[in-house]
Amino acid sequence: MNLKEVVLHGESETVEFKESLQLKDEIGESISSFSNSKGGVILTGISDKREIRGVQIGRKTVTDLAEYIKRNTDPQIFPEIKVCEADNRKIVSIRVKELSEKPVFFKSYAYKRVGDTNQRISSSEMRRLAKESGGKTYWGEQICEGASLKDINEEKIRWFLKEARDERNLNIPIDTPVDEVLMRLNASRNGRPTNASILLFGGLYSSLCILLNL
Repeated sequence: MNLKEVVLHGESETVEFKESLQLKDEIGESISSFSNSKGGVILTGISDKREIRGVQIGRKTVTDLAEYIKRNTDPQIFPEIKVCEADNRKIVSIRVKELSEKPVFFKSYAYKRVGDTNQRISSSEMRRLAKESGGKTYWGEQICEGASLKDINEEKIRWFLKEARDERNLNIPIDTPVDEVLMRLNASRNGRPTNASILLFGGLYSSLCILLNL
């Protein structure tokens, strides 16, 4: 099936249209969705009404897109990105394979494909996907819903770094920025604290909210 035939058939469980490369977050959600489902292709430069609009392609367009996807997916995804032509317009094809290691996150969330839509995956589904793929998703490693770095108590971080340096030779300087500390401790995902980091380093109110699921 050629490109124009794919466009004619419209979006589906394995095909997604994006009108512009500027819709990076929507593209990222589709990449997570396809990776957690049966794989698929994102055609950028096609409108929702199946109109071939095309996109502007610069010298670093493909490289920058690949880097953005790699930087914001976990596990990192390396899709096949190609520049195609239809009606003398440039179309960017982003082909994604189903990943064996699931769930795949884009920024803060993991998605799945339902029909021609992307749906956020629940915590219970994450555990099921991880079990089916032979891995484990621990509660403490998941992003803490509704929390941000503002909920981290910096004094607790500094105290921990001092104690860990003295007792366990942890080599992270005490004045290291909070976001970098969490990253080096694997206590954050895409710049957001995990459940474990909130329980360890959050204020009393934040920790209680997590424990009580408020």
